[in-house]
Amino acid sequence: MSYLGPAGVIAKKNEYFVPCINHFYKNPPQFVKGEMQYLFDSEGKKYLDFYAGVSVMNCGHSNPAIINPVIDQIQDLQHVCNIYLTENGVNLAEKLAEVTPGDLKRTFFVNSGTEANEGALLMAQLYTEAHEFIALDLGLHGRTQLTMSLTGIGMWRTTDTPNGGIHFARNPYFYRDGQGQTQEAFEDECVADVARLIRRRTSGKIAAMIVEPIQGNAGIVIPTPHYFKKLKALLEAHNILLIVDEVQTGFGRTGKMFAIENFGIVPDIMTVAKALGNGFPIGAYITTDKIAAAFTRPSASTLGGNPVSTMAGLSVLTYLEEAKLLENANARGEQLQNGLRELATRYSLIGDVRGLGLMVGAELVTDRKTLAPAADQVDVILEKMKDRGILVGKNGENRNVLAMQPPLVITEEDVAFFLQNLDEVLTEVES
Repeated sequence: MSYLGPAGVIAKKNEYFVPCINHFYKNPPQFVKGEMQYLFDSEGKKYLDFYAGVSVMNCGHSNPAIINPVIDQIQDLQHVCNIYLTENGVNLAEKLAEVTPGDLKRTFFVNSGTEANEGALLMAQLYTEAHEFIALDLGLHGRTQLTMSLTGIGMWRTTDTPNGGIHFARNPYFYRDGQGQTQEAFEDECVADVARLIRRRTSGKIAAMIVEPIQGNAGIVIPTPHYFKKLKALLEAHNILLIVDEVQTGFGRTGKMFAIENFGIVPDIMTVAKALGNGFPIGAYITTDKIAAAFTRPSASTLGGNPVSTMAGLSVLTYLEEAKLLENANARGEQLQNGLRELATRYSLIGDVRGLGLMVGAELVTDRKTLAPAADQVDVILEKMKDRGILVGKNGENRNVLAMQPPLVITEEDVAFFLQNLDEVLTEVES
């Protein structure tokens, strides 16, 4: 089969895409095939995917356990709007009620994480009859006007007229902002900053606070259970709902079905997308009977919860359990983090390693005292790893964090292969 090739794709992209859409790498490949943890380019080269489309392909690329039931579904019934009765959607909602924490039960299906967050924010306003929101510095929640306004990373805020009634609190980025303190004391300060906002900056009529349990685009920023328990207690004292954005962290990524389960609290509303569809577009927000009861006026989603995407979701939940991917995420995540920490003893570029399960970040700095970001070195490492057949992500406010979020089907040998190659690349970069 003939392909356009990278140059041909870029030429059409430059002519027909909106110019905001960029790509990784100086010399990017064109991907044409996927098999579980591997991708193949138009020249037939094989790559170990260590980013999984930013935590989308948790069950692996073109996994027969996911795509075969979807193909069967497409052949039977591809689409009717959810104003008609079909079975997959209600079955998936039932299954989500079983696997989500606490008394989360009621689901509204949409097509993306952005839509899920937008819907959750509306749900909070309807229930509380309040309209202000609190978000965290360096959070990222979507690309619509409201979710972009709640995003605390400047490079993703592409409008200079954000929505009002939004307040940003200090995020618990211990490595970069908590030096000289214990992590618990630093997190106490972060929760106190939320209390300050409520007291000084708001009307007191706050619908919700939205947080990612792990801030992915911020650079894999991971609080402790201490932070979340104190934050939830503060919000409850002020009748503020907690929306937890699990779009990037859900469905086994952290070794739990949902990342918030690592922190000992239950949100009032939770949003999901990405890995739920394993490449098929689906998102949802999930809440309690009590909160959902506030949303009674007519609403629907033309494509949200369609038979094909919900079949993908059902297949994902089945495969996660049958293939024991949560257990594998814990085992391979421990192997990966231990290997990265060993590399950090030999390479001064690695300032910090942090992660839960297979959501792992290595923050690169040029000076461990000043924490000066090593963004240029990250780009070089990504390019060199790609040339060796390994795809790694990057994130962080300064784009200086190597992001490792591979499919949860990776093996012990895959992780060892990754670490060996990163070791050799770091030698080249630091020499």
